[in-house]
Amino acid sequence: MPAKPHDYPSARDLMDALRFLPEEGQIWLGEQRMLLMSLQASAFFRNELVTTLGIERARGVFIRLGYYSGLQDAELGEALRGKQLGLRDSFLAGPQLHALQGHVQAIPVSVDIDPERNRFYSEFIWKGSFEVEVWRSRGVQEDPVCWTLLGYASGYATQLLEREVQYREVECMGCGDVQCRIVGRFAEEWPDHEAFSALLREAPLIDELYDLQARVATLEGDLARRSRDEDWSPIGSAPAFREMLAMLDSAAAAEVPVLLLGETGTGKEILARRLHEQSQRAEGPFIAVNCAAIPPELIESELFGVEKGAYTGATQSRLGRFERAHGGTLFLDELSELSPRAQAALLRALQEQQIERVGGQAVREVDVRVVAATHTDLHQRVEEGRFRRDLFFRLNAFTLTVPPLRERREDIHALAEHFLTRCEHHYQRRTLGLSDQARSALTQYAWPGNVRELKNTIERGVILTADHKHITERALFGDYQVPTLKREKSQGLDEQGRLTAPRGYDAAGSAQQQIQALFEAGLTLEDIEREMLIASQAASEGNIAAAARRLGMTRPAYAYRLKKYGLR
Repeated sequence: MPAKPHDYPSARDLMDALRFLPEEGQIWLGEQRMLLMSLQASAFFRNELVTTLGIERARGVFIRLGYYSGLQDAELGEALRGKQLGLRDSFLAGPQLHALQGHVQAIPVSVDIDPERNRFYSEFIWKGSFEVEVWRSRGVQEDPVCWTLLGYASGYATQLLEREVQYREVECMGCGDVQCRIVGRFAEEWPDHEAFSALLREAPLIDELYDLQARVATLEGDLARRSRDEDWSPIGSAPAFREMLAMLDSAAAAEVPVLLLGETGTGKEILARRLHEQSQRAEGPFIAVNCAAIPPELIESELFGVEKGAYTGATQSRLGRFERAHGGTLFLDELSELSPRAQAALLRALQEQQIERVGGQAVREVDVRVVAATHTDLHQRVEEGRFRRDLFFRLNAFTLTVPPLRERREDIHALAEHFLTRCEHHYQRRTLGLSDQARSALTQYAWPGNVRELKNTIERGVILTADHKHITERALFGDYQVPTLKREKSQGLDEQGRLTAPRGYDAAGSAQQQIQALFEAGLTLEDIEREMLIASQAASEGNIAAAARRLGMTRPAYAYRLKKYGLR
């Protein structure tokens, strides 16, 4: 049935619901608190969002803003008119409220509402749209610009009819048309209704940020690989390290998964890169993932990708790390931190060379070699039920243990000189190198943080040392002093040129001094106990009974402690 402007019911009931309380700084429309905002402020806000988010995301934000506002006003329109005047007048309260709030004048062209017969059609001419005014400075646009008004009309009708209604702006003055005209129908009557519904769902930036983060990581990895930076070349001549490196190189040509075990800071990622460089996949991507740095609820989507609509906020499909590493190597650091679900999915990916994105049905082929690393005891985690036994055996095809720095002390000086050269170049310093005492301290220190701690220590020394000065022990370690180098424990010469006992030394106090040295070295009771077990075992040439007697304990007690520390 056609509707004309004079067909509107009186707006007195709506105006009576509007209350101004200037003393309290409040404006109310029914039970909703309202705000007055200048058109210039609205234009500024819109321009900020368009500049920050882009025009498509900003459009979605303003459509949702109007939609939510329409839902709110529909409750007021139904409350004021639903029982007294009926559905049609309750519906017409929407454009009247829009006009009352200063957004637009809506002139009805046709209004046909009959939900019982599955019929709804409405058409309005908009005059004085505030959004057209806001967009004038940007010139003529290709698409309609009355985003908030369109969202309001859709939200109002949807709430009132309890069925999804969508409007389209078929003419818009912002596009150069002579007028703004909208048409409303039930959602399913529009061919593009799903696309419009998608605009009403939140579109957080987090997925795009994760995707960009993955792309940046991939590019950085490629740049590091192609630049052949010396930092990616493992340095060391210690027998244990060279033996491990030789085994790593021999495994490069194979396609089996490789499991790298070792303490944190030993350089497992550098070794994984070397494995990739030596393999037939060297021209492919090297993708590194720190499993411990990704929240458990996101790890699957990070590894295997996600399909659009898989969960709230998944507004677009995106690749996972497996797909990004196709044709290359995927390095999974801190593997033991994977959730049980992710472990199961990883096992299937390794066995079948296939993955499924989160929320997807399609099976995707991937050609990826997996190199995994962890600093934890996977054997123990398997026994405790915290890591899948079948996944462990799948990854355990080729296992390498990276020795800690304290077991390759002959490499400390070479590594220190390497890091010193790079830090001096980075900070534009010219030191005289390490003092003799500093070199001795580097060798004596336990290095619980391994190569990473050594690099950071050298960097600290370079930062704290002036040009043309030696890097001292204090510059490296601060107030901490390596116990074996403390001056109060040094010996001197007497008048006859013979060595004297250390100052303050007495036989009764020597044991106490040794204990104090252990404390200052940062060793725990478990550290001391473990080292004593190892020393006793070595001194007894593997004879458990003899080693137990050496430590003054029974054989079962000694065997129990060996098992406790994973010693054989």
